[in-house]
Amino acid sequence: MNPEVIEQLKTQMGANGLPYTIPIHPNLVHLTIGLFILGITFDLIGAFFPLQQPIFKFLAVPATRSSFFDAGWYNMLGSALITIFTVAAGFYEIMLAEPLTGVKSAWGLEAMETMLWHGVGGVFLLALILGMAIWRGFQRYIWHQDDSQQVQWTYLVSGLFIMFIMFIHGTLGAHLAAEFGVHNTADILLRLGKDPNLLLK
Repeated sequence: MNPEVIEQLKTQMGANGLPYTIPIHPNLVHLTIGLFILGITFDLIGAFFPLQQPIFKFLAVPATRSSFFDAGWYNMLGSALITIFTVAAGFYEIMLAEPLTGVKSAWGLEAMETMLWHGVGGVFLLALILGMAIWRGFQRYIWHQDDSQQVQWTYLVSGLFIMFIMFIHGTLGAHLAAEFGVHNTADILLRLGKDPNLLLK
């Protein structure tokens, strides 16, 4: 492509280096994480419901075990669906990224290494979350359809382990924004010598 055309396209980009003002990927990431954590949490509450039932009765909370399992299922399903868009937006936005060079993250990685690990990790997490949603669906509709204990303990432990992987993966994403200035509006504007508050006006 002609260098002049590339420069013209760059000038049409927003402060984030994207064709829109606010990056989509970071917002979807928080939705993915939140729904996943809620899905596992509601299933954990459902699994331990017999122990918690006296507390719910004392607090006059009309809770049923099946309602917690319903909430766990729908949150996990929502997380799986949103994660597809989260990863797609992440790859689109990372292709447009111009990270700082000559900088290393707190983990000693350079920008390209961090982007590579974050990208590969995103696909790996997508596969895990989709797998968890399918596993959860089988437990709900096939294996434990008439069972009061709708989820397996191995499923819950796997969910907690995936949350730990999410923490590591999210930290890589935070490094990209905070340390390498990838689609970080305020950081980019400061590097350009502009006032980051201009976007708020």
